Amino acid sequence: MAEQTSNGHTPPAQQPNVQARIVAQYVKDMSFENPNAERMLEGPGENPNLKLEINVNARRTASGLYETAIDFKANASNATGPIYILEVVYAAMFKIENMPQQALEPFLLVNCPSFIFPFLRRLVSDTTREGGFPPLNIDPIDFAALYVHRQQQSQKDKAVAGVPTSNDPTSA
Repeated sequence: MAEQTSNGHTPPAQQPNVQARIVAQYVKDMSFENPNAERMLEGPGENPNLKLEINVNARRTASGLYETAIDFKANASNATGPIYILEVVYAAMFKIENMPQQALEPFLLVNCPSFIFPFLRRLVSDTTREGGFPPLNIDPIDFAALYVHRQQQSQKDKAVAGVPTSNDPTSA
């Protein structure tokens, strides 16, 4: 028999607690190029132009296991050519249980990269320093704004193409 409250109503069924934890985090891919190392001996030269690219991807790997990856690229160059090129894909595997389906994609593309970003930031700083350059300290990233921008771009692309698309990371 269902339990009743003092006012005679049956309380709603308790939903299980959402649980999420990092199972592993790792460098999935990394490349650092210093194509003109001999120019460093001539002095620091002019200030470099720095171009940064960041993208976040997520995918389901098994039941309840999801991988979120931050794809980071930094290209430093000046008038004489490239100074360095750094490409890193830093990822983590998350075990997620009892999350509502509509909350899963934003969690994987906003919350999960926020958890692992400090580790990527340190890796980028250490790599550029060890490559013979001042450490590249990345400013914090607003992954929620990045997600919203990606959603808006997807909607525009759908409208232009007239074809429905899906970037649902929960589909296998």
